[in-house]
Amino acid sequence: MSDIDPELRLSRLFAKPQRPRDSATLIVVRRDGREPRILLGQRHAAHAFMPGKYVFPGGRLDPHDSRMMALDDLAPETIDRLTRRMRGRPSSARARGIALAAVRETFEETGLILGKLHDGSLRSPGGGWDSFLGAGYGPCLSSLHFFARAITPPGRTRRFDSRFFVVDAENFANLDRPVTPDTDELLTPHWFSFDEARSLDLPQITADILARLRAILDAARWPALSDPVSFQYQSNGRWREDTLV
Repeated sequence: MSDIDPELRLSRLFAKPQRPRDSATLIVVRRDGREPRILLGQRHAAHAFMPGKYVFPGGRLDPHDSRMMALDDLAPETIDRLTRRMRGRPSSARARGIALAAVRETFEETGLILGKLHDGSLRSPGGGWDSFLGAGYGPCLSSLHFFARAITPPGRTRRFDSRFFVVDAENFANLDRPVTPDTDELLTPHWFSFDEARSLDLPQITADILARLRAILDAARWPALSDPVSFQYQSNGRWREDTLV
């Protein structure tokens, strides 16, 4: 990504730096048709952050997320990369919490459940997990692939330290029977081909990540744990990219 998003340049500026909040996103890929399709939804025009943009489902880390138990775990390599250059005190619990935030937010925004039926032994730590567990499922993390990370530039209306996870849609328990979500965060989520997505009003970071993912899928492969993770952020007024390996 060679420049800062145009819509971020037009955002409200603050005199003091805003601290980025941990957040997570799911890039859900459906591969049961002639070509891969991506799940995207349009943000409400009244939202302060990226109004009207088409985005992946996701949102910020909630304190409850780091206390939620999953039915399976992230790969050790994924936990390691999530903790690298983590702001504050790095921990595997926070890394899992970030991944769980992506699962919970996707459920709240789209009604899709990345999980399996549980025997009732899981207990909700509160927050959005009451509804998730109430549907009869426990969250699963083993299918998540940590693909990219990006931090919103300083001074903008909202700042997020976002982690992007890729997941195959076949891992969802209710892919064609979503629960009705009680939120207006996303409006009418839809499945789009990569070509269709290019014509949408996308944040630049979303378009950038889709292009990277498409190159991998066009090479007839799936993202691998050995692939480097793109880490994009602004430093000294310039947009930079590092890799987490």
